[in-house]
Amino acid sequence: MTTADGAPAVPIADLFIDGKWCEGATGERFPVTDPSDGTTVAEFAVASDADCDAALEAAASAFPAWSATSPRARSEVLRRAFEILTAEADILAEIIVRENGKAWSDARAEATYATEFFRWFAEEAVRVPGEYRLSPAADKRIIVTHQPIGVSVLITPWNFPAAMATRKLAPALAAGCTTVLKPARETPLTAAYIVDAIARAGVPAGVVNLVTPKASGPAVTRMLAHPAVRKLSFTGSTEVGRTLLKQAADRVVSTSMELGGNAPLIVLPGADLDMAVEGAYIAKMRNGGSACTSANRFYVHDSLHDDFVEKLGNRLAAVVVGSGLDPANEVGALVSLYERDKVAELVDTAVGEGARVAVGGTKSETGAFYAPTLLTDVRHGSTINRSEIFGPVSAIVRFTEVDEAVSLANDSEAGLMAYVFGEEGQSIRLAQRLNAGMVAVNRGVVSDPAAPFGGTKQSGLGREGSSEGILEFLETQYIAVDA
Repeated sequence: MTTADGAPAVPIADLFIDGKWCEGATGERFPVTDPSDGTTVAEFAVASDADCDAALEAAASAFPAWSATSPRARSEVLRRAFEILTAEADILAEIIVRENGKAWSDARAEATYATEFFRWFAEEAVRVPGEYRLSPAADKRIIVTHQPIGVSVLITPWNFPAAMATRKLAPALAAGCTTVLKPARETPLTAAYIVDAIARAGVPAGVVNLVTPKASGPAVTRMLAHPAVRKLSFTGSTEVGRTLLKQAADRVVSTSMELGGNAPLIVLPGADLDMAVEGAYIAKMRNGGSACTSANRFYVHDSLHDDFVEKLGNRLAAVVVGSGLDPANEVGALVSLYERDKVAELVDTAVGEGARVAVGGTKSETGAFYAPTLLTDVRHGSTINRSEIFGPVSAIVRFTEVDEAVSLANDSEAGLMAYVFGEEGQSIRLAQRLNAGMVAVNRGVVSDPAAPFGGTKQSGLGREGSSEGILEFLETQYIAVDA
């Protein structure tokens, strides 16, 4: 790895507390490994309870000054962070590949997407809405403002280590909040690089902090009990989200939750088959299938089923799998051997329940690779149909009636994402019947910093990105003034 000026780049592997990089109170470290070959990329510092407390106290001390900083000044810091990361996008992408395992094309796309959140919220920082109006009784003026909510704990997953960090840090900083970021243990190097970019952009000490506790659950429980914490923003599994919601309730901490998904993909009669296959490929294989928005449940109309299976199968069989450091490889490794084996077990279970492997179905002897896989004869309600696969596996269910497809798609506790392929008018009408926070019509991806990202049902609370994203870190304040 090299910096933008060609100098060797050594991954940052320390905690960031009160404006300083530090080893942590105990000096203990944990290995960050490359899942493609199991080699150690770096040894990252472990955050003790004392380190986490110090980070929270630094954020609390920095909050009064940062919240009073002008929106324009906060905007300029975010804009500089955008410019730094734009210039260093290849470095960021390589760090992502080395600790996450994903393909270079996915990592490079994530680096660009992640950086855009700094530009978007640099613009939103100066556009926080407010109101000034006469009351209906004409006895007072109603003034409505929005104030920074306070110290915010941000918890991010391993599958999009850059984008999930910037999607939380950017709106929090734009709103005037101070932060403690806790990334996934599998991918802390990406988070450290982003925090370093913000520091280089001129953010004051204490405004952004980074901790990596050894035991995440107890550490987060402790942080939520800290009197300074007013906001929790979490991206992760629904199971962990439920636990955090219960813990946040003890102190009535405001929460934003982006939780699990189990996205249906519906191919309607009359759909453009080539468009549907290509869109389905992107919806499934983006990030190697390790995305909460990934298409999991394929519902294909009987009239198109066989041709769809043949074309998608041919597409998947041609995919080149290998280390993400080689740009020729289209799909990289899963983040760990554990995740690889989870995917393999789901496929084995599906076969045991009557599914047929049309393509793939094998795992690597070395490295956390799983072959792009196509399953047919999948039964709605089977184990794989009700699981968030988080891997390169497409499970296809045949349907005959459109109303049946809607019913099957909505038969899930998750409601994050859905995909529809068909005639545009029919597809939009059907999209409005789906219980999902986001629906893609005749396309395989929806993510955009300018769009509200979030789900319904047990897929989460609140929205990230768009103009809604900054509001998650603001409290509404009403001031009454005599008319």
